[in-house]
Amino acid sequence: MNRNLVRVLLSVWDRPAFRAGLRHLIDLDEVTALLAALAVDDRDHEVDRRVRGLVRSALDTAEIRRALLLLVDADDARQDVSATVTEALADRPELARAIVSALDDAAVRAELAAALESPHLRAAVWRAVEDEFRGRRWRMIGELALVLARHRHARRLVWQLKRHGVLRELRQGPAQPSTDG
Repeated sequence: MNRNLVRVLLSVWDRPAFRAGLRHLIDLDEVTALLAALAVDDRDHEVDRRVRGLVRSALDTAEIRRALLLLVDADDARQDVSATVTEALADRPELARAIVSALDDAAVRAELAAALESPHLRAAVWRAVEDEFRGRRWRMIGELALVLARHRHARRLVWQLKRHGVLRELRQGPAQPSTDG
């Protein structure tokens, strides 16, 4: 999993209000242990597999999807998430700004909600994630192309993220240290 995503997840997870909202839905200790294991640079693939399984089962649960959407829908929660993103991505300020800009856009939030509520779209994205994890890069690219071709909410969400500069900043990658004299 992407190191920046792990940092953001860890920061959001540390928010008491977020954990309290999920307490009755998931095993908080298991999630805490998995997030800690993700933070380690040389973790094994089993940790990534367990996290993917947990995230997939969580996103298949309507209550958890609603809790996640509340993080970006409610103004106060969105401000907390934005602060967390900015802090977690201190080494990538342009990416953080693009993500925060996208989170503040009601159209992005609406497309995100629609995408998360589509079982067919979630299943297609998970197939692509599994292909990437198994090293089947071309198959993953094919799955993502099908997602964009078949699911208008995916197309709209990608367009909105592009408009806010998220895709450009993700392609940029982290800034390389200067080798000047």
